[in-house]
Amino acid sequence: MTDHTAPDPALTESLLASVRAWIDDDPDPADRDELTALLDAGDTAELADRFSGPLTFGTAGLRGPLRAGPNGMNLAVVRQAAAGLISWLLANETTAAEPIVIGYDARRGSKQFAEETARVATGAGLRALVMPRNLPTPLLAFAVRHLGGSAGVMVTASHNPPQDNGYKVYLGARLGGALGAGAQIVPPVDGEISDRIATVTKLADLPLGDAGELLDESIVTAYLDRAASTVDADGPRDLVVAYTPMHGVGGQVAADAFVRAGFAEPHHVDAQWTPDGTFPTVSFPNPEEPGAMDRVIALAKQVNADIAIASDPDADRCAVAIPAPASPGGWRMLRGDEVGVLLADHLMRRGRRGTYATTIVSSSLLKTLTAERGLGYAETLTGFKWISRSAADLCFGYEEALGYCVDPDGVRDKDGITAALMVAELAAGLKAERRTLADRLDEIAAQHGVYATDQLSVRVDDLTEISDAMARLRSKTPTTLLDEPVSSAEDLLPDADVVILRTGECRVVVRPSGTEPKLKAYLEVREAVVDGDLAAARERASAALTALRTETAAALGIWSVAP
Repeated sequence: MTDHTAPDPALTESLLASVRAWIDDDPDPADRDELTALLDAGDTAELADRFSGPLTFGTAGLRGPLRAGPNGMNLAVVRQAAAGLISWLLANETTAAEPIVIGYDARRGSKQFAEETARVATGAGLRALVMPRNLPTPLLAFAVRHLGGSAGVMVTASHNPPQDNGYKVYLGARLGGALGAGAQIVPPVDGEISDRIATVTKLADLPLGDAGELLDESIVTAYLDRAASTVDADGPRDLVVAYTPMHGVGGQVAADAFVRAGFAEPHHVDAQWTPDGTFPTVSFPNPEEPGAMDRVIALAKQVNADIAIASDPDADRCAVAIPAPASPGGWRMLRGDEVGVLLADHLMRRGRRGTYATTIVSSSLLKTLTAERGLGYAETLTGFKWISRSAADLCFGYEEALGYCVDPDGVRDKDGITAALMVAELAAGLKAERRTLADRLDEIAAQHGVYATDQLSVRVDDLTEISDAMARLRSKTPTTLLDEPVSSAEDLLPDADVVILRTGECRVVVRPSGTEPKLKAYLEVREAVVDGDLAAARERASAALTALRTETAAALGIWSVAP
């Protein structure tokens, strides 16, 4: 174990000079003290890590641990990022007539980082509109479009661990174009902003203005009105819902949206209702993680709910669980692909026309549904920044990681609140017919076959393990999977570090995670339903997925599999 307290003579003069220069320019006294304490303790390893390079600004903006120094989320890094963004906006002829809209969640530092961004914007002569309180990310995406903003900033780390925070950037219609109005930035804009950030050398020299204009609750009301309009005003509303915001900022907005749309207010998990950036009752604030929905499912059983819903901390994702007598505990969480297909099918049956979009790692079933019904289909790289820009007539988009866009003209991003409303609309309509979401999934499978998906995920300590595994896959690409010949082996380099393998009845997509030190393989198998025996088809699909996981792990040369 490394001794982080003993002075280390290897602490180079270059590193010392970098640390002292940063301390001299850091606007946050607490962060200055933090770095000074590390210097005094001679904590070489920690200082070297924090000064190994700047926190990378990419298409997801910034995301990293809350700590002092250039390789962390802190006031100095946020001021520098904001200055780079504002410099880019000014270079692209942005004026005070086009406000920058700024939102924030309830994580540690979020409000302070939002206010600092506003001060940099107003100091440069631009108009900054700050959301009235900590609110979900979809409200920021909505506000950029609704208020005609030039850009938007959302301070959030979404579903990352409690010690993290982040900084997402959106563009308005003029700079984002018709497909990117209110959507997250994509290349080359991220690189251009990153280059501008790199030119900011002296934070103390940046002109700072006031903390911007605080928007009032009318922006929340406008969002709620829009959200309620996404569901049929005359549809059934008899539904019992258990809900948790998972200590995030979705709680009251989601409750108000349900009531505004004519549903009863959901029962909520009291212990997870108040926003709390420490996330005290969950080990990892992501509804995809094992155990994250335990409390809302327990509540659902208690109140005899029809469905259970969870938002992630910034409420742009929506997780759904349903009664399942054969499952442990009597409930099961639906996979993102299941919810995505249910919502797409529901909108298609409601008559919504246009392009339905998903990603290369999501279920192929959406493509089958659109082809059968003569509707547009688009498939993109992973990430809603790509789904948002997939088509001019985009009417629905989803990704398997619990992200759904049911109203692209209102929120050009994933939105866990409007998705929850639409799930409720579908469930209430089925309940009125004495049917359930599980029944509808069975009907779709009986008609189109079982499309079963799973994921193999490997967390690493050394990122070279990921590049080595990708290199092995490329150099020794399997010629068969599940005893079928690989009919297509597609390598998306240089555009994306992705390899896609297909046979007649299965697909494997392998890529490094964009936000975590993980290698991910997305698995899909298809099984026909023979003689109406859906249970047998699902059993075959489950067995095939297990075998496919083993074959994929062998092809990658990895055996330690993490959830």
